Amino acid sequence: MSPFRPGRLVGISVGTVVILSLGIYGPATLLGPLPRVTATTVMPASTTAAPTPPVLSANGASAIAVLAATTSDASGTASTSATTTSTATTSTAVPEPLAVAGTAQALPMASIAKVVTALVVLDEKPIVTGESGPVVTLTAADFQSYLDYDKAGARSVTVFADEQWTELELLQGLLLGSSNNHADSLARWAFGSVDAYVVAANAWLAHNGLADTAVVDATGLHDASAGTATDLARLAGLAAIDPIVSAMLESPASALANRRGVQNTTSYLPEEGITGISRSYTDAAGVCFLFTAEISDGASSFTFSGAYIGEPSYKTLTADLIALMASARTGVGSLPVLAAGDAYATFESAWGDDASAVVGVSRTRYAWQPASPEAATVTLKDFTTARTGANIGQVQLSVAGEKVSAALKLDQAINDPGVGWRLLHPVVMISALLDQ
Repeated sequence: MSPFRPGRLVGISVGTVVILSLGIYGPATLLGPLPRVTATTVMPASTTAAPTPPVLSANGASAIAVLAATTSDASGTASTSATTTSTATTSTAVPEPLAVAGTAQALPMASIAKVVTALVVLDEKPIVTGESGPVVTLTAADFQSYLDYDKAGARSVTVFADEQWTELELLQGLLLGSSNNHADSLARWAFGSVDAYVVAANAWLAHNGLADTAVVDATGLHDASAGTATDLARLAGLAAIDPIVSAMLESPASALANRRGVQNTTSYLPEEGITGISRSYTDAAGVCFLFTAEISDGASSFTFSGAYIGEPSYKTLTADLIALMASARTGVGSLPVLAAGDAYATFESAWGDDASAVVGVSRTRYAWQPASPEAATVTLKDFTTARTGANIGQVQLSVAGEKVSAALKLDQAINDPGVGWRLLHPVVMISALLDQ
């Protein structure tokens, strides 16, 4: 029997601890996960052009909204971006406001109400593009409406009982001729009565996100048919993207089915790049104008809609529109939004490697930037190692109301530190293991 030796027991105990420690330590350091890199968000020097606010009217209320921007690249390929919003309460994409001036209150809108009438009737009685819609036989009530408006000196287009007009012809009389009797005739034909039309029109306005606008008639002669400039600029956009209305405005009919001629009341300052949708005056509303406008450099174009209400005179409206278009020609252009190589985050690993998250592909927009853009939103992925060029996040910002985004790439690799570093940093490695 061997004598008891304390030193041997200590040696066995130490050896056992070492063997067990190596059995845990080795796999934990050599095979365990590396700690994630530390990310820091940074912002590059702004590459966005200096803001150039639209010049709007100091009278009544005015607003413009972005419709679309079309840009051609070096190969001649055109791309179009539309700036609209759609919510759960809206059935149609509504143009985003770009700038607003004047009172925020709803003001009488005169014949702009007829644009509501046209869109609501088309929603109820759609016309296939390229066709004229159903034939409508006019009644004694339609003839009486014509007589009443004509006697009152309000805009009207002659009709007779038992005449047959297509829906498209009635809409041409309504929008191009700004005919009050055509507004009532369409309302009665589509909804049974003007009162029933008013209920449907206000529901349509609310459904399309124009909650600050309401009508009490089909013509806009009543002062209570009123809207805000923001809503009406959006209404202009909705009219402009309607295929029937836009085709009508692009090719105005000089006469209706060989009947009497209809003067086009919508056209105004076309030499400035403006397409009128509605132009009217009442004592309560003043001069009101609904329109779209386009700025183009030949390869790219920018289209916006607008509304001016409560202008004191046509002379003032002309001056205000000329000033607006001058500011548009100054403000619209190719904006360098996100430049390739710009860094939006930096990374540092526990073992000393560092890298940056940079924009992979430049993003530019042919647009109008009325104010300094909001700070970019950066979203990053968690990672430990990654190769050069790996997609490790996204940057997004808003320019002229449009969300623009680009992928963020790693500008240089963050590699595995190797066996030596892993074995010499047990605390870091075991902490990473526990974090997992």
